[in-house]
Amino acid sequence: MKNGGKKHSLEDLYLDQLRDLHDAEKQILKALPKMIKMASSPELKEAFEEHLEVSKEHVERLKQIFTECGEKPGTETCKGMAGIIGEGEKEAKKNEDAEPSVLDAVLIAGAQRVEHYEIAGYGTACAFARQIGDQMGMDLLKKTLEEEKKTDKELTELAESEINVEAAAGAGSEA
Repeated sequence: MKNGGKKHSLEDLYLDQLRDLHDAEKQILKALPKMIKMASSPELKEAFEEHLEVSKEHVERLKQIFTECGEKPGTETCKGMAGIIGEGEKEAKKNEDAEPSVLDAVLIAGAQRVEHYEIAGYGTACAFARQIGDQMGMDLLKKTLEEEKKTDKELTELAESEINVEAAAGAGSEA
């Protein structure tokens, strides 16, 4: 058996998920100001600014759950989020000289990868909270999960109604 003979419980998995999400949110708080600066669409800048504020609330909710559980967030890095953010930064750098709408499309694509990772993580943590009977944690996680889904939906709508349309039109005008 791993862990020196100690079994890993669902509660342990729950705390691992919470720690992963906490670090992921902290990484997002560092990445969003850069994305705001790179975005050219006022609507995209606004969407990123709103998500920055909402992400601060997500961190506070996670801290509240840790406090209620008598635990601490820990210091382990969420490698999944680090990879997603790193890929997004690489793609943005590769396209920094592209038409502004193309760079905005790159930023949305990266942001949606982030959202999908968060949706998966918060969904899992919510299911674990429900199973172990952490009603307060489940309620907070569910609220965050719904906000992540809302952000993803708003980014999709912005991409499909404006950004991707402009990016495609710009590509067609170049010879």
